[in-house]
Amino acid sequence: MKVSFELSPRDMKYFRERLKIAREGAESRDETEVIRLAKELVAEAIESEPPEFVLERISKLESLAEMLEDAEWKLLGPDRARILDALTYFVDPDDLIPDRTPGLGYLDDAIMIELIAQELKHDITAYEDFCTYRKKLPKAAPVDKIEAGRERLQSRMRRRRRRERDNRRGRSSSRSPDRLW
Repeated sequence: MKVSFELSPRDMKYFRERLKIAREGAESRDETEVIRLAKELVAEAIESEPPEFVLERISKLESLAEMLEDAEWKLLGPDRARILDALTYFVDPDDLIPDRTPGLGYLDDAIMIELIAQELKHDITAYEDFCTYRKKLPKAAPVDKIEAGRERLQSRMRRRRRRERDNRRGRSSSRSPDRLW
């Protein structure tokens, strides 16, 4: 069965505000703590045996945490901050629906993960491509080969993000109502 729904501008405003509050609260949190708490949330969510559509989205959250921990991916600056900002929402205990609510507890998290995954699609794709690239390299591949692949993929990620942003600006002078930030 397929169930779909549309988020209204008011709904998007709610999710933007919740993300903003979480991001502001994260300024005082240690990055390592945010990553650890996000991974704990993933483990708790999986253990609670949520609906399949929630599990599919939870795996994206796990990928965001891995992206920050991957020493060879070396995500820095604003690129790193975007991923960390996204994770902060999920470690905020003030959810729309408490996570412990059977069957529905992770629904709001799944919605937010989907929204964030759309925002970070170029980042996620670049990281997935990097992981695939790295797996294809010989075990004793030189560091410069890994770095060259990383630099190429991160550069592509930024170009795609910039092109998408420029295309949106060309269509509208204000922020798109379906964007989180």
